[in-house]
Amino acid sequence: MIEVSPETHRALAGISGGEAGTIAAATQPRGASAAARALDGRTAGLIRIAALIAIDAPPASYALQIDEATAAGATPEEILGVLEAVASHVGGPKVVAAAPEIMLALGLSLPADEPTPGGPCS
Repeated sequence: MIEVSPETHRALAGISGGEAGTIAAATQPRGASAAARALDGRTAGLIRIAALIAIDAPPASYALQIDEATAAGATPEEILGVLEAVASHVGGPKVVAAAPEIMLALGLSLPADEPTPGGPCS
């Protein structure tokens, strides 16, 4: 059995029970909750990028979060890893929609409108 601290147990029970105060504490902006503070900035940033992909977030969200994640030490390779890790869970369309937003947030130019060799338009 996994050892869980009493504080973590109370927080999970409060969220699952719909306790307004516990939910409010857990959903404070930018990781102000105790559980979010247990994550380092890099990890929290990568998780937030995964969430943006999952909800098909608007472009401005990617720019802000990728800036914060890379400032906290996340690498472009790790961000690509997040995109690949969530792909089978969120589906191809969300991953395809997120990829150009991630590219732009990383300061990369988008591929030309020409089909890629071996791509779906070939």
